[in-house]
Amino acid sequence: MSSDAPVILDHRHGPHGEVVLRRRGEHHEIIANGCFLMDTSDGRSERHLVDAAYAALAANGGRPPSLLIGGLGVGFSLAHAAANPHWRHIAVVEREQAIIDWHFSGPLAPISSAALADPRSVILSTDLLTHLRDTDDRYDALCLDIDNGPDWTVTEDNGDLYSPTGLALCRRVLEPGGVLAVWSAKPSPAFEETLRNAGFKGVRTEEIQVARGVPDVVHLAVEPA
Repeated sequence: MSSDAPVILDHRHGPHGEVVLRRRGEHHEIIANGCFLMDTSDGRSERHLVDAAYAALAANGGRPPSLLIGGLGVGFSLAHAAANPHWRHIAVVEREQAIIDWHFSGPLAPISSAALADPRSVILSTDLLTHLRDTDDRYDALCLDIDNGPDWTVTEDNGDLYSPTGLALCRRVLEPGGVLAVWSAKPSPAFEETLRNAGFKGVRTEEIQVARGVPDVVHLAVEPA
């Protein structure tokens, strides 16, 4: 067997479908409902997602900010956020218990163990839309990485997050001047327009060069102060 052939480490079915953890060589991959989500081979765009949100906030000054990350994934965004001492609070919403398990007691623990031990960090085992609808908490930054982008969702119901209704919920939990950052495998001009129509300001898209050659992007938008 080729060393590049994937080896399935865990395979589970849950309320949102199938989720698989594979090892390919020295890297790990997460597959959801047959759709490749992410792997541990790079991570620069997941880290940029957090940095771009923080930079937009830093330009406004103010108290140390709180952060909500939508999607634990392979843990790059959480680990990078925890490495920044200026975040006051870091919450991560993850609806797949399997992914949470892989970080607390599985193969992804080396990436996230220090961040999970950080007293600023908390993992919320729930659906993101449910949390946005029900929480009383407010955040200065909301970083979303639960799909391959607004136009390429893992499950059909995830599309609601990028709709006017979902974006209204994002605005609901953001502090005035707060930043929404959305990871995507490709630009989405239609989503930019939806952000503007939803009432966000300063809408823009930043490209991140990655190892595979096709740039990832982060869509950024600001809740009016």
